[in-house]
Amino acid sequence: MSGGEGGNDSYGRKPFKRSGSHFADRITADGRDGWPVASGRYRLVVSRACPWASRSLVSRRLLGLEDALPLAVADPIQDDRSWRFTLDPDGRDPVLGIRYLSEAYDRRESHYPGGVSVPAIVDVPSGQLVTNDYQRITLDLATEWTELHREGAPDLYPRALRDEIDEVMADVYEDVNNGVYRAGFAADQKEYESACAGVFRRLELLTPRLARQRYLVGDTITEADIRLFTTLVRFDAVYHGHFKCNRWKLTENPVLWAYVRDLYQTPGFGDTVDFDHIKRHYYEVHTGINPTGIVPLGPDLSGWLTPHHRAELGGRPFGDGTPPGPVRAGEKVSSAGRP
Repeated sequence: MSGGEGGNDSYGRKPFKRSGSHFADRITADGRDGWPVASGRYRLVVSRACPWASRSLVSRRLLGLEDALPLAVADPIQDDRSWRFTLDPDGRDPVLGIRYLSEAYDRRESHYPGGVSVPAIVDVPSGQLVTNDYQRITLDLATEWTELHREGAPDLYPRALRDEIDEVMADVYEDVNNGVYRAGFAADQKEYESACAGVFRRLELLTPRLARQRYLVGDTITEADIRLFTTLVRFDAVYHGHFKCNRWKLTENPVLWAYVRDLYQTPGFGDTVDFDHIKRHYYEVHTGINPTGIVPLGPDLSGWLTPHHRAELGGRPFGDGTPPGPVRAGEKVSSAGRP
């Protein structure tokens, strides 16, 4: 999720096109891009409001990389310089010493295209941005950071299933992950209707698949589930109303509602979600489509913890592995952000 291109009031006033990840270096076991995997060397910068950043939060926790890849959490309310560290004392990230994520971008390259986006990984010694490639970051956490995974970490991108996972993720990205944004930021009726129809068409295609199996691919949680979850968990809270994806609510689809509750109640998923950050970001920052900045009171969040009965479909959430341990004290979501 990016910002800094035309200011917050530009949302919804011009045709929407998602920027590519300009900084696509990879952090790998062999360091072939100049960035070797190393415990404590890098800092993961996220917003808990952002679905793209939330992927990395879930993956990092499932894989047990909290110590190896320390976390910086940006304020959900951007100004026109984008992501800022006003949640930290003195408004600076305590490790990087910067007020805005853009400072790490500037140390890497000046006059870069595409705005300032999260998730971002910053090299602590140099203070430079390494990558903002949200599509690749989580795949590399799963496949390149394996020496630093916790004991019992699940295989989120199993080699035997990668072709199917990639196919499912491509459809979900186009129609759902990115589709809600194309609907919400549409500049005319035709653009909106096309995007909105695509969102619900894909959700309706996924419904029978998830009616017969617990997870999207295979019988364990994979990267595909993480990517769908981060959109679905935001659906009723922001996409249904704010982005006008309102043919039906997620709670009105028994299969998808049970599926996302199952994941939410799985350690590593719901314990990374902050509904307060999510709602305040979308409704307060996107002044081009919500000029009053009013944040709605609903929806009721109590249903997230109700029984889902998905275990009746079988499946092993962590495969041959184990759940992650308790959330670290410094990374717990505030009580205001939880059901």
